[in-house]
Amino acid sequence: MRPGRRALLGGALALWPTLAFGQQLPPRQPQPPTPPQPAPAPPRRQVTDVAAPPPVVFVHGNGDSSALWINTLWRFEANGFKRNQLHAVDFVYPNARREDARPEPFRSSTEDQTKQLAAAVAEVLKATRRRKVALVGSSRGGNAIRSYLKHAGGAASVSHAVLCGTPNKGIVISDSLLVGSEFNGAFAFLKELNAGPDDLIPGVELMAIRSDRNDKYSQPDARFVGAPGKPTGVGYDASELRGARNVVLDGLDHREVAFHKLAFAAMYEFIAGRAPASMFIAQEPLPVLNGRVTGIADGVYTNIPVADAEVEIFEIDSKTGERRSALPVHRKVTGEDGAWGPMVARPDAYYEFVLRMAAQPITHAYRSPFLRSSDVVHLRPGIVGKGDETAAAIVAMSRPRGYFGVGRDKFTLDGKVPPGINDGVPGVSFGKLAFDASPRTVMAVFNNEAIPTRTWPLKDNHLVIAEFLN
Repeated sequence: MRPGRRALLGGALALWPTLAFGQQLPPRQPQPPTPPQPAPAPPRRQVTDVAAPPPVVFVHGNGDSSALWINTLWRFEANGFKRNQLHAVDFVYPNARREDARPEPFRSSTEDQTKQLAAAVAEVLKATRRRKVALVGSSRGGNAIRSYLKHAGGAASVSHAVLCGTPNKGIVISDSLLVGSEFNGAFAFLKELNAGPDDLIPGVELMAIRSDRNDKYSQPDARFVGAPGKPTGVGYDASELRGARNVVLDGLDHREVAFHKLAFAAMYEFIAGRAPASMFIAQEPLPVLNGRVTGIADGVYTNIPVADAEVEIFEIDSKTGERRSALPVHRKVTGEDGAWGPMVARPDAYYEFVLRMAAQPITHAYRSPFLRSSDVVHLRPGIVGKGDETAAAIVAMSRPRGYFGVGRDKFTLDGKVPPGINDGVPGVSFGKLAFDASPRTVMAVFNNEAIPTRTWPLKDNHLVIAEFLN
């Protein structure tokens, strides 16, 4: 099934007549007698009264957080879902163990994630007073969903499951590559999940969304797992589910099959039973923003809240990145919950988020406008890369919800394509350049999104990141 790229149009607004208070009515005129009318037909019951869509729980991928779902959450809201019907999981340790059965500090096993997902679903069911939820997972998040459904009794609590770019057959099927990994179809986790004639779960509607040939983790060649020229043992269809509804989105990459508007349209229709009225995001007049500051342990990100982190937010000029005022529009030192907000924003304003926390670089994250309210605007510190220590300043551009496709996308940093972004299948979501010590504007561009930044000196422990929303 290949959805078209045509945007869906919403309906027109109904206009109701009004009468001003105190307006003088003309004298009532006598009316002829009204002939008898037949009894009105009973009102027709709407389908939505019979079966409202279930609450949705979004499950992030390897190393990620719930912050990646911000656009998807906004699109669901703009198409009628209430905010309290939409929930996103944050796994404590989002990075997978290198070998699933071998304990590794600050990384999680498939069993860890299955238990945390089960607890999150139970919490959502209690809060919403519903019997079942729909689950949507990106990449590794789909592994947790499949394990929960098959091994932890999750089928009784789930009506729909959508897996986006999940390597259901594996990234590899090999005895020599990724030995013992949950992403290897030759080892226990996936072998057990894939046992049987199909991947169906009784009582659960299943959908898999995948790319045609542009998913870096569904490739016959193992170059994206560090072994170019070696066969992976899987093909471009490694994300399909046997017997389920499989949707192919041409040209999209591994992350986009979860976070692109076309992926939203497919998952929304599957869960809600109708096409979305629009794939665009309806703007709110005064968005309220919040999120958590989370940290790093042993070189990998966690989703554990950080206390005593200072967050300052400045409104910046959309052309130069310079601060509009010396005073921040918001400042807070986080408590035990890591929350840095709430903050009332302007939907047309560009912002600089400055994060200071112990033992980490001072991170300046430049962001384009936030169109709606969100409580998943999570903040993480930047990491100084190897070889960057001698630079006067470093500016990076990051695309958490997709990769940079050479020839497919228009993207530049200071008018250049940063080194290290590969040709062919999109496989890199991060690029950076070094600059001299003179403060100046650096523009980051991705397609129709342009973010102005300012350089800050690395010798004073400052890092700069332009984070794209799309």
